[in-house]
Amino acid sequence: MKLKTLVFSTLLLASTTASADVMVHDAYARATPPNAVNSAIFMHLMNNDDTARQVIDAQSNAADVVELHNHIMSDGMMQMRKVGSIAIPANGMAELKPGGMHIMLLGLKDDLKEGEDVKLTLKFANGETKELSIPVKKVMAGMKKAHDHTAKTKTQ
Repeated sequence: MKLKTLVFSTLLLASTTASADVMVHDAYARATPPNAVNSAIFMHLMNNDDTARQVIDAQSNAADVVELHNHIMSDGMMQMRKVGSIAIPANGMAELKPGGMHIMLLGLKDDLKEGEDVKLTLKFANGETKELSIPVKKVMAGMKKAHDHTAKTKTQ
């Protein structure tokens, strides 16, 4: 009995340590207007390991369907497509952002309101999972500051 507990504890610790190699930064889910059916989740996935990693699935109770997506140029038109995985290079980063890779929430069960959180589980190709609580933010949250061209510069 003690051996089983030791083996289980060791496996659990190894899984927790390995999933710690992928860190999540700047994650947010896009807030929705009333009765919207879809939204998206964006983030930076930092891989601190010498081995490349792949997200192969995502799950959330906030939507009927959760898919990994990318925007691609096809026949001169930008189109959103489901992808099988999101690669995170060894000692590198994958950026999930508007107009690029992202996680789609299809068939929202409720409106996503700013200030709330969305539960998200990422599943990696090696079988590990990572549980996340993603804050909901307004669509333009943070973008106004980064793209504010009205700021006056101080001249001497």
